[in-house]
Amino acid sequence: MSNILCVNNKKGFSLIEMMVALGILSLVIIGLVTFFSGGTRAWVTGQYQLEAQRNARLSMDRMVREIREGTSIDDDISSPTTITINYLASFGKNPVTYSFSGNTISRNDIPLINNVKTLNFTYPDESAPLSKVHVLLEVDVDKDDYADITLNADVDLRNFGLEG
Repeated sequence: MSNILCVNNKKGFSLIEMMVALGILSLVIIGLVTFFSGGTRAWVTGQYQLEAQRNARLSMDRMVREIREGTSIDDDISSPTTITINYLASFGKNPVTYSFSGNTISRNDIPLINNVKTLNFTYPDESAPLSKVHVLLEVDVDKDDYADITLNADVDLRNFGLEG
C-alpha cells in the first residue's frame, strides 16, 4: 500500500511550468531594468543641467559685479559679444575684457564657461549709452540648438564718468 502512495504523491514542477515561470520572471526583470535605467538617465541629465545652471549663474554674477564697478566701457559696436570694463585708478585693477567666441565666454582670454549659445551686451540708455548695460546669456546644455538656461541683467555702472 505504501508503494501506491509514493507513485500518486508526485512533488516538483514540470518543465513547462518552469519555462512559464522563467518567462514571466524575465518580463518583470526587463521592465524593472528599463524603469531604473530611465530614472538614472533622468537623474544624470538633471545633474548636468544643475551644474550648467550653477556655472552660468556664477559667470553672470561675476560679469555683473565687474561691470557695475566700472567707470567706463570700451565697446566695439560691430561686436556685441565683447566688452572691456575700465576701473577707477584707486581700485588698482587693470581693465577686464569679456568676449564670446565659438561656444565659450572668456575673461581676459581665460575660458570662463562653455556651452554658451548667446552672449550679448546692449546699451538701453540713449542719453548716456555706455552707462547702462543689458547682458543676455544663454546656455545650451544638451546641444540641441535651443537655450536651456537664459539669464538677463540690467547693470548701471556705479562709477560711470569718474576719472580712471
